[in-house]
Amino acid sequence: MTASQKPNVIMIVVDQMRAEALSINDDHHFASTPTLDMMASEGYNFENAYSPVPSCVPARAALLTGMDQETSGRVGYEDEVPWHFTHTLPQTFKDFGYQTECIGKMHVYPARKRLGYDHVLLHDGYLHADRKYAKPYGSQFEYTDDYLDFLKGKLGHDADIIDDGVNCNSWEARPWPHAEALHPTNWVVSESIKFLQRRDPTVPFFLKMSFEKPHAPLDPPQYYFDMYMDRLPKDLDLHIGDWETLQDAVPGIYALRGKLKPDDERRMVAAYLGLITHIDHQISRFLTALKEFGHDKDTLIWFVSDHGDQLGEHYLFRKAYPYQGSIHIPSFIYDPGNLIAGHEHKIKQLVKLQDIFPSLVDLALGEHVAVDGRSVKQLLFGEYGGWRHEFHGEHSLGEDSSQYLLTDQYKFIWFPVRDTYQLFDMQADPNEQHNLIADSAYQSVITGLTAKLVDTLRTRPEGFVQDGKLTAVPVSAIVATLPSAPGANA
Repeated sequence: MTASQKPNVIMIVVDQMRAEALSINDDHHFASTPTLDMMASEGYNFENAYSPVPSCVPARAALLTGMDQETSGRVGYEDEVPWHFTHTLPQTFKDFGYQTECIGKMHVYPARKRLGYDHVLLHDGYLHADRKYAKPYGSQFEYTDDYLDFLKGKLGHDADIIDDGVNCNSWEARPWPHAEALHPTNWVVSESIKFLQRRDPTVPFFLKMSFEKPHAPLDPPQYYFDMYMDRLPKDLDLHIGDWETLQDAVPGIYALRGKLKPDDERRMVAAYLGLITHIDHQISRFLTALKEFGHDKDTLIWFVSDHGDQLGEHYLFRKAYPYQGSIHIPSFIYDPGNLIAGHEHKIKQLVKLQDIFPSLVDLALGEHVAVDGRSVKQLLFGEYGGWRHEFHGEHSLGEDSSQYLLTDQYKFIWFPVRDTYQLFDMQADPNEQHNLIADSAYQSVITGLTAKLVDTLRTRPEGFVQDGKLTAVPVSAIVATLPSAPGANA
């Protein structure tokens, strides 16, 4: 690639992967992610990367637009809110002459809206809003899922993604019942290789490979399920803290909190990690194809998850909570052609999903975009001055709705419906097991963080701040989308 040529860009997005499920991020190295570990170790690994509003819709809005949640309007999960965004990551690359392609999960509305991609092959997984036969013709899931069409072509018209009986938001787990080649993870990679075959060779490309996994259904191929069932201890450390109480002894399949029987917990974690190792091996397959097509040295790759998964930790499941299992994510740049030529390969500064849009535009195009996120380029060269030392996150979740500030050292959480608070020293207590909110030694820290959260929420329509103080609000005041924002019901 000459200096005048622009690099190809691949953004690999996985769904619901915790930071330490990338083995290089875990001191115990329990997960097996050899391909991803190689990419992260040879590239630029963001060890403190976060999803400020940790569920699919707001996280993907942050990736697409670079907007903070107050700007995008996505402060929680809500389906069927139109995406009116026009200034997007793929549109920016398209405007600079790139061929733009998305394969896999978009999770936008309407489902077929391209938002800057020239072409989309779609598999959002099981979305409750789409699985309604009473919806108008052309908007049901059978018309908005290209993977399902592929599966029916292989297994027959009666085949469906629900056939294995494992639910899309539950802790249930079992091996994939069909041939491994038919798994949605394989499908994303197969279609991505086909894109390399059919793309326009006269222009650079921007490719989003968007995996539905390791989001439930927890159904890895048999090999990957077995490799973890054979290794997991019978009793897993769930990082139960001194602030927790167990409410549901036997949680339902869609529960957000409770304690599983040990065998169920093992199956859940085994399947979850199995899905991740399966993705790792399939990415290795794609990297082989990328090299065969001659694009291993002229392509930048960014790997990231939209949010994490609690996995029973703190007696919680799924995501949307302010704890590390939900918000701390893997994120790294792989640059096999040394196009960036940075020298800091382990970045400890706080970065977030909103930074990816301006960073890719800066690194690949040498351009600046005006969004809420910031380019990380300076960090890759060891230039830390002026970088953030904190950020604000939140999630609407009924009585469990939260507002939080994460700094380089502390996490301060406020639950505005229950009007309760937590403080964790993230350096001394990374597993969030000791709530310091009543410790007199930390009162000056609490006072300072409370004042910052007041300033952050002062103008919010929910009424979080009254007379200069954080004020409890009813569940009815909590919304998942701020209606005045450009991506909402404008």
